[in-house]
Amino acid sequence: MTESKVRVLFVCMGNICRSPTAEGVFRKLVSDAGLAEHVHIESAGTHAYHVGEPPDRRAQAAAERRGVTLADIRARRVSEQDFDLFDLILAMDRDNLEALLAQAGEERRRADVRLFLEYSAAAREQDVPDPYYGGAAGFERVLDLVEEAAAGLLRELRQSRL
Repeated sequence: MTESKVRVLFVCMGNICRSPTAEGVFRKLVSDAGLAEHVHIESAGTHAYHVGEPPDRRAQAAAERRGVTLADIRARRVSEQDFDLFDLILAMDRDNLEALLAQAGEERRRADVRLFLEYSAAAREQDVPDPYYGGAAGFERVLDLVEEAAAGLLRELRQSRL
């Protein structure tokens, strides 16, 4: 195991649905694997619509049904410092990936900025769909995708960095 923590940031647009769900799911996986002291996990949004707010109540309820708590997470916006502080910045979709790459610029990217679903062996799509304007099934679909990709991310981190 490495002495320094691997730092992972999950990013969606408002940081109240997809990225806090990914943060909570991955935090639980890492903790259950006994690796919490080796991985630092946060989430953020590319926009400041909901700064300081907890995750959407529907996202919290769906996660809670699967044994994942999101209640302690508060929305924040991606900062310039995040590109220097995090090892991995994982976008929930291509639009947010493009926003992140534009914000980071080529000259100051320490972090590996990529799509989160690249870690999923099962996903046929590249984007985790935004469930905000839909019903409960959308939040369940997000959890399905996030759980699969989070398991793949943990496998890769164990092989390459932990």
